[in-house]
Amino acid sequence: MGKPLDDAALDTLFRTARTYNGYTDAPVTEDDIRRIYDLIKMGPTSANQQSARFVWITSQEGKDKLAALSSGTNGEKIRQAPASVIIAMDWDFHEHLPWLFPHTDAKSWFDGNLDLRKDHAFRNSSLQGAYFIIAARALGFDTGPMSGFDAEKVDEAFFPGQPHVKTNFISTFGHGDPSTIFERLPRPEFERFNRVE
Repeated sequence: MGKPLDDAALDTLFRTARTYNGYTDAPVTEDDIRRIYDLIKMGPTSANQQSARFVWITSQEGKDKLAALSSGTNGEKIRQAPASVIIAMDWDFHEHLPWLFPHTDAKSWFDGNLDLRKDHAFRNSSLQGAYFIIAARALGFDTGPMSGFDAEKVDEAFFPGQPHVKTNFISTFGHGDPSTIFERLPRPEFERFNRVE
């Protein structure tokens, strides 16, 4: 059984954590990225589907390529951030289930049913994208998730020849610059959107 986190940890992950629009010059290394992924992969997905596919971008060439496919101010955020990540989903995730979920024939649940695979891939890659945010925060980084981009063009640019891989969302990350955040927006009280039955 897990133990409750202390207030400092809860602040880091949720209460005082923010979405950043800009970062300091501190770099993000491949070792940092691997440490983040090693936490992401431990988060639960349905039947251990692990349907997310990640492209981690630290080169200026990669940033410029992704920025050109983004809308509004997102392009400049991507260009200036030390790193960005594309969180995509693999509609053919079921091909990996024989080794990811070996104690039953889970692959057969999805064979020939693309609509079901799309539903599961979207749900579980979204979960893994959320795990990315939490993992990055847990390791001392800040994130700037966004959905303002041309998904079809991102797929063509970063997943050529892989029509079964589709972009879900993207995020910048690094060490956040506090001057780039807005005043915190409202969060609803429990009674507004919850009920207990």
